[in-house]
Amino acid sequence: MDSGGVIEPGVAGVDEAGRGPLAGPVVAAAVILDPDAADWSALRDSKRLTPKRRGVLASQIREHASAWAIGEASVEEIDTLNILQATLLAMRRAIFSLNQVPVHICIDGRDVPTELNCSAEALIKGDALVPAISAASILAKVRRDEHAASLHEQYPEYGFDRHGGYPTTLHLDRLAALGPTIAHRRSFGPVRRALSAQSPQ
Repeated sequence: MDSGGVIEPGVAGVDEAGRGPLAGPVVAAAVILDPDAADWSALRDSKRLTPKRRGVLASQIREHASAWAIGEASVEEIDTLNILQATLLAMRRAIFSLNQVPVHICIDGRDVPTELNCSAEALIKGDALVPAISAASILAKVRRDEHAASLHEQYPEYGFDRHGGYPTTLHLDRLAALGPTIAHRRSFGPVRRALSAQSPQ
């Protein structure tokens, strides 16, 4: 049911942000757009937008979408389930937090959560094909960036304001020097290695 850029009433788009970082939760968003409520032509994959533009569009989505919701999976859930299953859990939470049941769900990527309340399909590069997925991408990315800003406030020496939690050279250097925080995902290799390096031999 790929809409090919057409906004179909009642169809929810779902996307995630934060699978790759070494710290913080993974975030998913679900959005049902109202084709008549606003001009949605500016919607794009969140990675192609500046932070300022994402913020403007996020406000438009929250104000004019038929329904939207955020779902998250915690660091503890990521470490217990693995990042894929935690991402699907966050998506399911977002979908079931919508204030209306979608007629169909389009999900960015390859995987579809189980036990949903309507039909669903996964679309590779769906955030460039389906406006509702683009909207979900924007909301998820904005929320994930808020988490990164919060982590920077809590742990300013780690540089979360610069790397957002991703495994950049700066982040890996700080991990090696300072060790992981409680916000780091211990199931991820670089964090495990940092913990091992700090353990008494």
